[in-house]
Amino acid sequence: MKLLVGPLEAAPALCVAHAPSHLVSWLSPPADAPEIAATFPPERRLFLSSHDIAAPAEGLQAPTTDDVARLFAFARSWAETGAGPMLVHCWAGVSRSTAAAYAIACALSPRSEAELAWALRAASPGATPNPLIVAHADVLLGRDGRMIAAIAEIGRGAEVSLGAPFELQLG
Repeated sequence: MKLLVGPLEAAPALCVAHAPSHLVSWLSPPADAPEIAATFPPERRLFLSSHDIAAPAEGLQAPTTDDVARLFAFARSWAETGAGPMLVHCWAGVSRSTAAAYAIACALSPRSEAELAWALRAASPGATPNPLIVAHADVLLGRDGRMIAAIAEIGRGAEVSLGAPFELQLG
């Protein structure tokens, strides 16, 4: 199973190049689902909406445990179909999408949290997974802080304004 990860602006080209079967869009409110989502059947697309913040802040919508639970349910459905790759994007392809991809990988792959974090770093030098999404995923998966520690170990990614698209293999 393969995850494709990148910024919103790269999503159309990733769809043409890889024909993903499923789509996760994680954008800031008040954004609507992107136009590319209309090319996927409703059961094969997930739209999540929160600001890219590391902790709750007044006036901003933080990622929630419910957001991550919905992500996991969607990812499990994708895995059960045996379909093509899943495309995961956010606005910049740096934080929310990389955290979502890491969380999906931890939920579906037999590899360790640390191994998956280092695979993420190798695939994307600019990846800086949103720590709140990772923390929610860690709790929901019962990982006792191992996901959080693994992401802390790889450190902040290289400074980029937009992340370069990359692939993350789950096997």
